[in-house]
Amino acid sequence: MAVTYAYKVRDKAGKLVEGELEADNPQLVVSKLRSMGYIPVEIQENSKQGLARDIKIPGLSDRVKTKDVAVFSRQFATMINSGLSLLRSLNILAEQTENKVLADIANQVRIDVEKGSSLSAALAKHPKAFNRLYVAMVRAGEIGGVLDTVLLRLADTIEKQVELRRKVRSAMTYPAVVAVLVFLIVTAMLLFIIPMFEDLYSELGGSLPFITQKLIDISSFARKFWFVIIGGEIAAVWGFRKWINSEEGRKAWDALKLRIPIFGVLVRKTALARFSRTLSALVRSGVPILESLDIVAETSGNHVVATATRDTQVAVKGGEPVSRKLQDHPVFPPMVVQMMAVGEETGALDEMLDKIADFYDQEVEATVDALTSLIEPLLIVVMGVCVGGMVIALYMPMFNIINLIK
Repeated sequence: MAVTYAYKVRDKAGKLVEGELEADNPQLVVSKLRSMGYIPVEIQENSKQGLARDIKIPGLSDRVKTKDVAVFSRQFATMINSGLSLLRSLNILAEQTENKVLADIANQVRIDVEKGSSLSAALAKHPKAFNRLYVAMVRAGEIGGVLDTVLLRLADTIEKQVELRRKVRSAMTYPAVVAVLVFLIVTAMLLFIIPMFEDLYSELGGSLPFITQKLIDISSFARKFWFVIIGGEIAAVWGFRKWINSEEGRKAWDALKLRIPIFGVLVRKTALARFSRTLSALVRSGVPILESLDIVAETSGNHVVATATRDTQVAVKGGEPVSRKLQDHPVFPPMVVQMMAVGEETGALDEMLDKIADFYDQEVEATVDALTSLIEPLLIVVMGVCVGGMVIALYMPMFNIINLIK
């Protein structure tokens, strides 16, 4: 376990400098300080570190955002390209990265590299921050001696994935907010407003219209068995989550998402953009095609696309080109297959994949804009039907109130 050490050193000008470093032992601290150009004067373990430890909340404090990894990669690439050593770059990143979890990971990676591990092997120990795509590209960059270029390419790829996710989320946010608002209004009416009308009509006597009576019956049921309803909703959500996390459930759900009216088109375009961007980054970085396809299948985010990719991987092992097997899967349009075929024939598969990814990025943006303009009036109509229908049902007896009075 890494320990914090307080140090005093002298720089090249002879000036005394003080600070702290984390390492497994004092010898690593001395080695690190000397690699930074300092002359160690005094090193001692920080006795206050036990009191200064941060409180970590499981599930929240150990999260690393994709955007933070993109910033980390771009800064890392800039320092490597500027001539800084790998160890010094990692040390600077550990000190200046705002995300504390990622900063700790950078420090652990630095310690592993100091012990003789390769950068890709050190990163592979932290899969929550650096997935297989990241590790494979870094390994290819190390082998090819172009680590800074690969890191920049990784930053570009991750940033575009983050932007793509943001666009999709923006399309889903408005319907979700309106749905929650309608649910809250309907719930409030069932629990508080309708009972007032029920008391009024019971005093007046007479028979109520069918719709009004059914609405009152629903309200009475909701007030008497609210715990059953809430329990049923919780059980339904739990069951659904468990189902989609299973192999069969994930397969069926991902296939269903592609067939959902309106939103299915957005899901498909998003999956194709992610597939193309990821495969392009891997191929361009020099990762072998079979390993690239395996990583793409793992990070595709959709079971249908993953299945098509794994079938393609098997076909490529048998000597077939990538594009030939993809045409057997309807999720890949003919345009994508033909462009990939041309890319394979001309030796520019990565460039063609980039063009496909850019095209679908633009398509996703256009689809999001179209969905927003289409969904807004539809949701207003839905809200009007739900809330307005309940109000009309409640006031219908008022139109015949003379007949209700005995």
